[in-house]
Amino acid sequence: MKQEQITSLENKIKKEYENIAGIIVRKNDHTVYESYFNQCSEKEPVHIFSVTKSIISMLFGIALDKGCIKNLDEKVIDFFPNFQIKKSEKTIRQITIRNLLTMTAPYKYKLNPYPKYFSSEDWVISSLAFLGGHGRIGNFRYAPIIGIDILSGILINASGKSVLEFAQDNLFSPLEISVDKSIYFQSKEDQIDFYKSRGINGWVADPNGTNTAGWGLSLTTMDMAKLGQLYLNGGFWNGRQIIPEKWITESTQVQSVWKTRRLKYGYLWWIIDEAEHSFAALGDGGNAIYVNPKNRIVIAISSLFVPKAKDRIDFIRGEIEPLFK
Repeated sequence: MKQEQITSLENKIKKEYENIAGIIVRKNDHTVYESYFNQCSEKEPVHIFSVTKSIISMLFGIALDKGCIKNLDEKVIDFFPNFQIKKSEKTIRQITIRNLLTMTAPYKYKLNPYPKYFSSEDWVISSLAFLGGHGRIGNFRYAPIIGIDILSGILINASGKSVLEFAQDNLFSPLEISVDKSIYFQSKEDQIDFYKSRGINGWVADPNGTNTAGWGLSLTTMDMAKLGQLYLNGGFWNGRQIIPEKWITESTQVQSVWKTRRLKYGYLWWIIDEAEHSFAALGDGGNAIYVNPKNRIVIAISSLFVPKAKDRIDFIRGEIEPLFK
């Protein structure tokens, strides 16, 4: 019966979720399902888009534990002493790390000014320049790309390492995750090609060498599953505490709410069901790391990019998770 259900699931994937590259389900610390689609393999990383944000959250938990960052209420601007602020821009001075992690920082733009951002040499400074405006600190304002890179700048200035180096030393290496290099674009076409690519190992960086915080990281499906398992296990991996358990608890609790869409947010994690304490890292195209502590289950889905991919959480909770409860 289970095999028939799995066959039915895979047929549905091929018909209705045709851009999925791989799915891994882990239950009670064991891989109970692993399959790949679209001629993809277990060794091929894909661009995980905004799932990158949740990895940045992990790195901030580590940085806080190491004392690189004192607390989340440190002012953002204190990490950039050379950044010039106009006297009239009082709002910027009050924005904290917590505001960036919870998407409650205000920005001057209504529509994302991508051309100006991507044409700049330093995406962190470009993002800093967009902070503030007439918005109110504390109101949810989702920043898909512009703004979130400020966290990369903070991590660099606080740790003395590049984001990739800090991640390799403290997160990727202990989990045996391979992210080899920074990826640079020479043109808009390079960027579009990267969106569509498979098998490129690395993390996008701006011309200044700063790795992106809101997108740009490539991982395999198993890499994603490992990171979900790490969170399910309270930050513990192979006898070692990689991320403080307190951080995992806080970052996956409701810290802010996108009221217009009725979506709940932690520290760069989406809160799915408070009763079950389930949460997820979600990226464009349908990339997802879903964790449900109540059912002791982790589901990782990697996907090739298509615009407006079908909702993965509905698919996970309605079709995949029930097969492995």
